[in-house]
Formats: sequence, structure tokens, C-alpha cells
Amino acid sequence: MSGQPVDRTVEIEGGISLHYVEAGEGKPLIIIPSWSLSGAWYQHQLRGLSHKRRVISLDMRGHGESSAPDNGYRVSRLAADLRAVIEALDLDEVDLMGHSIGSSIIWSYCDLFGDYRLGRMVFVDQAPSVTAKPDWSEEMRITYGCLLPDLPALAEFYLAVRGAETAEETAPLVARLFSPTLPKDELLYFASEIVKLPRRHAADLLYNHCSLDWRDVIKTIRLPTLVVGAEASIFSAESQIWIADQIPGAEVEIFKADEGGSHFMCYENPTKFNALVDAFLA
Repeated sequence: MSGQPVDRTVEIEGGISLHYVEAGEGKPLIIIPSWSLSGAWYQHQLRGLSHKRRVISLDMRGHGESSAPDNGYRVSRLAADLRAVIEALDLDEVDLMGHSIGSSIIWSYCDLFGDYRLGRMVFVDQAPSVTAKPDWSEEMRITYGCLLPDLPALAEFYLAVRGAETAEETAPLVARLFSPTLPKDELLYFASEIVKLPRRHAADLLYNHCSLDWRDVIKTIRLPTLVVGAEASIFSAESQIWIADQIPGAEVEIFKADEGGSHFMCYENPTKFNALVDAFLA
């Protein structure tokens, strides 16, 4: 297979067809996208990382061009779907890169299945706990990267997502994921990809995702790991350093604000991001 990305599908249990974009040959790397995003959106990684390996950028259920059943919009189900994909494609040892909720899906996979068929891990800008617990101090909220102070704030976030049906309505909700300099047409394109996931499913998945605390699972990981964060992200740089500190031998890189250091540093500065991941996976 050449480095030119191609569209493929894989069938998993329940009659669900999952779409993915693939490029390159060699040891596989599966990219698990951020919340509501499709695998095709990671075009920079598909092209930039596939010269040495087989890159598979996955549409989770309901996302992008995959089947959208009425059930399963929780992190644990998506982790089980990931295992089903690994088995259906007969991948004996696969590296994983999870961006945002993609990291949570990997943590759930590790919680449910251990290191089954896994190689190296790349966690890109996901907090151990998006929502703070009632007894946490401000210092703990920063350490664990809490975006939301409490469950009422999560409920408000849920309702905002549920009510934004179009790309134009969604764009203001997700603008803070990028640097302020991102052109408006690119933000709208991003929002148009997000709304491919029906909003009722997107809101359910978001609520489940934001209510989970992964600290205990992160402490059990023993696979080679790279953690990538950003100074200007919605999640604190301290939380990314905390994750790396829990995993023996883990590497960590924090993008500076002036080098595209937002939640989407992989899009805003793909040259640095791809070089970093490429060197880690070599």
C-alpha cells in the first residue's frame, strides 16, 4: 500500500460497519479521534506518519462514515469496539494514539482487556478527570486537569451540545479547543465534521466521558508511553505531566502557546507533532 490514504470499512459484532482511513505499510498505528471527530480529520498524521508504518485512523460508532446505531455511546462500549477492530483486522501488536476522548477509550481498553495485543501508547491532551469531585481542592483540580467544577456544570455542557444541531451553532462551543488565530472557515469545517455524529448521541457520549475518573487505571499502565499536552489547552499542562509521572519511563512534551499549543496541536503544528510521535514510535 502506498502512502496515499484510502477509505476502508470493517465489520464488527451487532452488524456495525466501522469506517477508517488507512495509509502506509508496516507495524500498525491506530488513531482514535477526539470527541465527535472522524478519522479523516487527522489527515496530517495519515500523511506524516505513514512513511514508516501502517496508519489506521478510525471512525468510532456513530462518527464520520461509520454506522450509527441507537446504542453504545459510552466510553466502555467504544473500547470494546476498538478490541473488535484489532481482532477483525488481525493485528497482533498495535500502537495506539488517542486524542482527547481517544485517550479515555484507550484507558478503558486497558481497564477491561489489559495490554492485549498492544504495543506503544500515545496519549494526546486528555485530563485524568474532566469533572472535579466535590471534595477536591483547587490544586487537585489543576493537577487532574478538571475542565468542569462540578456535575451541574457538566449538565449545562450536555444541554448546550444537545441543543446545537448545526455546524454554525456548534462552532462557538468548540472554538476554545483551538488557538484564537485559527481562521473562521477552518473552525467551521471542524464543526461540520463534529456534527456528523447525531447530537443526541454526541451529548450522551460527552456526559459519560466527562463523568469518568481514570487516575487508578493510568497508574497501572506499564507499556511504553508518550504524553502530549499544551500550554494553551483546555486541560492543564500539570495534568499531562501527572499522567507521565504515573507511568514508568513515560515521556512527556508540552507544546508552548506560541507554537500552536492548543488542544489541537496535532492540527495546528503537525510538523512538530508528527516528528515527536515518529521518533517515539521508531
